[in-house]
Amino acid sequence: MSQPTPGLSSLFNLEYPQSVGVFGTYDEAQKVVDFLADARFPVENLCIVGTELKSMERVLGRRSWGTVIGAGVQSGLSTGLMITLLMWIFMPAANFLFLVLYALAIGVFVGVTMAAIGYWMSQGKRDFRSVSQTIATKYEVLAEHKVAGKARELIATMPGARAAQFTPPVAPSYPAAGYGQPAPGYGQAFPQGYPQQPGYGQPYPPQQQYPAGAYGAPAAPAPAPEPAQPEPGPAQATPEDDKPAG
Repeated sequence: MSQPTPGLSSLFNLEYPQSVGVFGTYDEAQKVVDFLADARFPVENLCIVGTELKSMERVLGRRSWGTVIGAGVQSGLSTGLMITLLMWIFMPAANFLFLVLYALAIGVFVGVTMAAIGYWMSQGKRDFRSVSQTIATKYEVLAEHKVAGKARELIATMPGARAAQFTPPVAPSYPAAGYGQPAPGYGQAFPQGYPQQPGYGQPYPPQQQYPAGAYGAPAAPAPAPEPAQPEPGPAQATPEDDKPAG
């Protein structure tokens, strides 16, 4: 009894998948899977998933009537070759050289006409040539839950894997604030008048001294209270007060 062939979508389903590593490029993720395969790991339980997709458009150059006609000629030549083969199949007795020239002429005419019409209808809104592609910025290696722990243990034994865990992070770089002027960032110069901040790994600058009572500075301490004077008590009798009046 033959088993039904699973659909293509079911091939990408893992049983309770768990992440065993996240990498910045596909080559790094592929290298990890190749290492696990060399270690006799059941790699059929793994899957490489590209995450954080972004669309990238690469500009190839400016469009003009010359480039448009040239592109139409190229597409027309390929179309003419296909027409030549079809005509040769249905008319094998005809002159082959004549069929080639006739089909190429038709293909070039059609290609240039269609390219010119498309460029004219754009009305100069897209005067450049480009190619687009959707790529992933991160690649995550997933494994089924029953072998995820073993995969992590093997990945930890890869050459350079342990050293990468203790590599200090690199200070991020920031784009320039203007043409020829660096933007505030780690270890970079600040524009004049901008509040100075310590750079990456640099000590804090000395604090500016403010006069007492200035705005933003602590006020001068209040003067200490004077000691209280003792209150006068009842007058005491002296020997002169005991003498009788003369």
